[in-house]
Amino acid sequence: MKIKLMMLLLVPFLLPCRAGELGTPDIEDIEYPEDEPPGKEEIALGKLLFFEPRLSAGDRISCASCHNPDLGFGDGLALGRGVEGNQLGRHTPHLYNLAWSSIFFWDGRAGSLEEQALGPIEAEAEMNMDLDKLISKLAAVPYYRDTFKKVYPDEGLTRETLGRAIAAFERSLVSDRAAFDRYLAGDKTAMSPAAVRGMALFTGKAGCIKCHSGPNFTDDSFHNIGVGGNDPGRFGVMTGATLKGAFKTPGLRNVALTSPYMHDGSLATLEEVMRFYNSGGKGVEGVSVLIQPLALAETEIFELVAFMGALTDPVVVERPRLPE
Repeated sequence: MKIKLMMLLLVPFLLPCRAGELGTPDIEDIEYPEDEPPGKEEIALGKLLFFEPRLSAGDRISCASCHNPDLGFGDGLALGRGVEGNQLGRHTPHLYNLAWSSIFFWDGRAGSLEEQALGPIEAEAEMNMDLDKLISKLAAVPYYRDTFKKVYPDEGLTRETLGRAIAAFERSLVSDRAAFDRYLAGDKTAMSPAAVRGMALFTGKAGCIKCHSGPNFTDDSFHNIGVGGNDPGRFGVMTGATLKGAFKTPGLRNVALTSPYMHDGSLATLEEVMRFYNSGGKGVEGVSVLIQPLALAETEIFELVAFMGALTDPVVVERPRLPE
């Protein structure tokens, strides 16, 4: 299992970009820790924790404050906000279909959903909560103390089981019944004619599939697309000339719900995104050779946007009642 996981983590670094086919996510392809899918009780516990403001300093914000299910598991802001209302350095990414990912955050600094789940909690600029203090805080709540013992009888409430519970909930956020999926399944009326033409552009002339490939429309790799700015991106995690200003390719499931766009939230609409790519980026230093002018007509820009709209299948999550 460790060897298999290591290979998964290495793939995005070995391949500068993986071209592939489009498709519908397959639950059977999810790599669970220790090959064991989470139970309903574990997912329910993780959901409570996801909405739990006790996970932050002063009980002010929760994971859902930034990853709001009503806003496509984003926050609708160009740049995220921390527990003190401070502006963060990057746009809040969505959480759809992360169950199939092998690397996390815009710069790929986390190699598992469990690691990703704990990162913002203890980050000073984000939730600013010491994990040891958090464990004591949660242990003082009878429901959490008893439920952790029930779900994890051999371990109880620890930082490791905390991460596992939140990750179990995040893996349940699966979007796989969009108009695009129904179209692939044989319902040729599921997508509009404009969206069908946009899909042909996506896989052909526009070349989007070079990086936005596979069932979740991401290669899980890193590219400098010419957004610019001083953020080193992946280069801040590991060195390599091609990694300067390179950021993880975001998945496009429910992309119409997750504006604004790019790692810095600098583009407000999908139309702006397509115009950005159509111009060939900004020609900044180190921009990927994949970023070239596309010569798209106005109608083609809107057809591509129509196709991305056909990837919409919101995950409905009701806010839970938190324990006293």
